[in-house]
Amino acid sequence: MDEPAWTMGIEEEYLLVERDTGALITRQPPGLLEKVADLRHGLVARELFSSQIEIGTGVCANMKELRADIGLLRIAVTEAAAEYGMAPIAVSSHPFARWHSQQYTEAERYQTLTRDLQAVARRMVISGLHVHVGIEDPDLRIDLMDQMAYFLPHLLALSTSSPFWEGRETGLKCYRLAVGEALPRTGFPEKFGSWSDFRRHVNVLVQAGIIEDSSMVWWHIRPSERYPTVEMRVTDLPTRMEDTIALAAMYVCLLRMLWRLKLENRRWRSYANFLLSENLWRAERYGTGGELMDFGKGVLVPFVDLLEELIELVMPDAEALDCVEEIEHTRTICERGTSADRQLAVYHEALEEGATTDEALKAVVDMLIADTLAPPSR
Repeated sequence: MDEPAWTMGIEEEYLLVERDTGALITRQPPGLLEKVADLRHGLVARELFSSQIEIGTGVCANMKELRADIGLLRIAVTEAAAEYGMAPIAVSSHPFARWHSQQYTEAERYQTLTRDLQAVARRMVISGLHVHVGIEDPDLRIDLMDQMAYFLPHLLALSTSSPFWEGRETGLKCYRLAVGEALPRTGFPEKFGSWSDFRRHVNVLVQAGIIEDSSMVWWHIRPSERYPTVEMRVTDLPTRMEDTIALAAMYVCLLRMLWRLKLENRRWRSYANFLLSENLWRAERYGTGGELMDFGKGVLVPFVDLLEELIELVMPDAEALDCVEEIEHTRTICERGTSADRQLAVYHEALEEGATTDEALKAVVDMLIADTLAPPSR
């Protein structure tokens, strides 16, 4: 079996805020997207809300190319937004924005979504990270997608960046999924036996006129409609770029590890979505500071211990794909905290120093602005 190319691409959805107040903008200024496109060759798009902007890398052959693309795109969005007194923040929920104050994008696709999904779509002021990995064989895409579902809670725990909602602590490290899973066709994918089996099921909804194509199936992981890739969608959007790169590295290495097992006529054990969802909830609630179930042992295990097992598991793949440093950076995420951990720390420190709630939330946004453009530590 030929080895897949393991090419990669990333989509990040930023929120745009006013530099002076930290508030989420309500209307995107005309010409902003064009300015970003001029700086970075058009790899930018509108999202559901006017306060969002999406960037996409090119098809990258390795981590060096991926890092360069994301870095230049973040700079381009920052420079273009600065001309309007705004800044992007790479985060999955704004600390104090109100969803009912947001303006929708006028694109026909998004108008259709808000009309069909009503309040469920209107409150989706959330952003995510999508990582594509190129796998040319469509049946292999389906096979690896099925096995990869086991590891999605681990990736989510490393990415959490949405602890606030409408000015309040939620008690969760990732509140984004609590909002997003109100949409239909979300959650873990069904288990399909082949590419044709997947297409057959999707076509039931397409032929009934319910959806246009599989891009309106919003599972945590899915085969891309447009590209020969498996698209991971479960994670929050990390604020620091180096964390995004580490997550992408872990994702592609896990896929390659599963492919290696397949070469030996082995595969990762399959578990019911009922059990996988329990681990996902624990990742939403506790992030890297909690425990996940080790289903093989039937016990809860601290996430940091599970991470060490993952690193050991994928190290041959990290060496093959030249991303050992990126994989090892996942330890740093646990040690210094995810974006959610840092947001909560800034918020409580400001309160302890006498700030009002509004001032403490503004301090969180200031940190997010700085971290979004922070260069990698390497």
